[in-house]
Amino acid sequence: MVEGDGDPAAAVPGRPGSQPPPLEEPTEPREPLPPKPDQSPPEPYTATGRPTGGPAEARAQSGSYLTSAQGTRLPDSDHSLKAGPRGPVLLQDHHLREKVMHFDHERIPERVVHARGAAAHGVFRSYGTAENVTRAAFLRKDVETPVFTRFSTVVGSRGSADTVRDTRGFATKFYTSEGVYDLVGNNIPVFFIQDAIKFPDVVHAVKPHPDREIPQAQSAHDTFWDFVSLHTEAIHHTIWFMSGRGIPRSYRMMEGFAVHTWRLVNDHGETTLAKFHWKPKAGVHSLVWEEAQIVNGVDPDFHRRDLADAIEAGAYPEWELGIQTFPDTPEQTFQGIDLLDPTKIVPEELAPVQPIGLLTLNANPSNYFAETEQVAFHPGHLVPGIDVTDDALLAGRLFSYLDTQLLRLGGPNFAQIPINRPHAPVNDMLRDGMHQTAVHKGVAPYKPNSLDGGCPFFAGGDEGGYVEVPTRVEAAHKVRKAPESFADHFTQPRLFWLSLSPVEREHTIAAFTFELGKCYENAIKERTLRALAEIDPYLCEKVAAGLGLPAPEATRELPDVQPSPALSQVGRTWPTKGRVIGVVADEHADLDAVRALRGQIFDGGMVPLVVAPTGGRLGADSGDPIVAQRSFATARSVEFDALIVAGIPARGEDAFATRDAKAWSGTTDVSVDPRVLQLLTEAYRHAKPLGALSAAQQAFDLADIPADTPGIVVGDDGAAVLREVVDLLGHHRVWDRFPAHA
Repeated sequence: MVEGDGDPAAAVPGRPGSQPPPLEEPTEPREPLPPKPDQSPPEPYTATGRPTGGPAEARAQSGSYLTSAQGTRLPDSDHSLKAGPRGPVLLQDHHLREKVMHFDHERIPERVVHARGAAAHGVFRSYGTAENVTRAAFLRKDVETPVFTRFSTVVGSRGSADTVRDTRGFATKFYTSEGVYDLVGNNIPVFFIQDAIKFPDVVHAVKPHPDREIPQAQSAHDTFWDFVSLHTEAIHHTIWFMSGRGIPRSYRMMEGFAVHTWRLVNDHGETTLAKFHWKPKAGVHSLVWEEAQIVNGVDPDFHRRDLADAIEAGAYPEWELGIQTFPDTPEQTFQGIDLLDPTKIVPEELAPVQPIGLLTLNANPSNYFAETEQVAFHPGHLVPGIDVTDDALLAGRLFSYLDTQLLRLGGPNFAQIPINRPHAPVNDMLRDGMHQTAVHKGVAPYKPNSLDGGCPFFAGGDEGGYVEVPTRVEAAHKVRKAPESFADHFTQPRLFWLSLSPVEREHTIAAFTFELGKCYENAIKERTLRALAEIDPYLCEKVAAGLGLPAPEATRELPDVQPSPALSQVGRTWPTKGRVIGVVADEHADLDAVRALRGQIFDGGMVPLVVAPTGGRLGADSGDPIVAQRSFATARSVEFDALIVAGIPARGEDAFATRDAKAWSGTTDVSVDPRVLQLLTEAYRHAKPLGALSAAQQAFDLADIPADTPGIVVGDDGAAVLREVVDLLGHHRVWDRFPAHA
């Protein structure tokens, strides 16, 4: 964590440019400013996978003067060429035509799903622990591989909000020495459907209604619940994202799963079935529902901002990649669980997740469109040692992803876009097509040939060629059917439900009640209650009560399942690196204590944000002013993981309801700014740790926050208060502040 060249404002991430701007518009020509230290463009490789040897910035625009796309310097870009100042615009204005033409074509079709995303560059370092099950070169011991990881929501458009209740995408592009490998998954280990032929149906159901194009980025509507209540194989995925998994606190605190079972091949040709897992080093953590609703209004970019700010602050997000492994038997099952069914998990207690490498995201993109928007993932981008299985959902994805890139990226040469370029030599004999940027040579793009000396040559397995595993395909009739093992749609949702902690169960009940409460048709609500009855009677009864409907009974005896503690997000302790702690103060607070707290938070790898009556600086006349990153008008508790009150700020000059509705208190007590009390009560309600210096304890009294409840820390020593608050942060929240309803 670096505090930044003596400028206190530079210590906190979020500054838009690499240098502070002057007050007046600059007029002296100069080269473009360099990127910020946290930003990195794609590494410099040619369209055919050769390192250029040049700097990565060579692709960025250069030169001190505005030019046309052809490099011609331009004297003006504010006025069209006209026949006199009031005359008609002339058709010969080449600059107008080029500028508007390019603007008209700046957008490409957004992704049908996963349209809203955020991404970062990083590195993957292999532990070498997978060498016995796969020959993949990037999984050899201590091999470091550049990566680009994109996170996303599934349902919403590019302009929707980050913290909607939804599944999240988690896709990583590995630029390996053997070619690009894409690990494309979600933050939920199961999917809605078992066969890709149903994918258009589930997406059409969850997208906005076609007549009104509402609701945006939500599943709380009739068409979604109509589908999942009729197509009950979707109920397992549904209960996952009705839990806290559907509203992650941060991309940094989100698990990732490749969903499918894959086949690994080692150096001896031996095969193993495997499932991939990403485990965040910061722990798995979620927002509470009220926080998500507030965030969507006050900061719809919450997740992408959090990711970028953490990287800029040097609190690099980390995940361990792990695998569950299973014998590659003809049945492709494990302890009665069908490994080809993407709606099923294998509990970690039955097959532990074995760590095989560490992913660290350490650089932000330098251009959102060129990198995050144009990156193209595909589950079929494989390397030797990793092969597919007969999962029917995976088979459809192997077709669909390529087909999508053709539409979005304008043709078959999307692999030549800088962010998609392999870091291994490419000699594919593919020619021409839209946006061809490689300049091929030779006269014989076919095999066999002699005119190009026979080049390129085939590579067998010994030369690093990708050879599919020659698995046996049993003789069978062509049918449109699923295996019998796919028919159990409720045992694993019951396993998930029983594995949740009491507070997580209550949040899940609230989510089902809210979502179904947004539906118009009672038949859809009643049908969903029937499905919930097959999972657990308490779940069904409480959701039914919230809807004002009778609770149906299960149609079968509910199975006796063993809960999996690994499925709960509660009960463990996690690192606090990158957490955000708000420090509330004003000019009358002990500013030396605030400075000390700020430095100690930085030293702990966390980010302090000083919340003051206005922007600017506290103690501006001193030799060490304190920059206020948030004001009472802009701060909401959702931005902070914890709060420490260093003073009791009086009502600010802007604290009246016609200017800021948060300033209305409903009382005549004006001894403290009402917005500070709201900040504290929201954080208290959301089970966040709260600290205060003794002189500021009165703020808790005025906010009706009992100082003797769990997670409230008061003391004279700011360092001691901070230590206790950080200890509480290791558990994410103070859940025992509000015991679950009996």
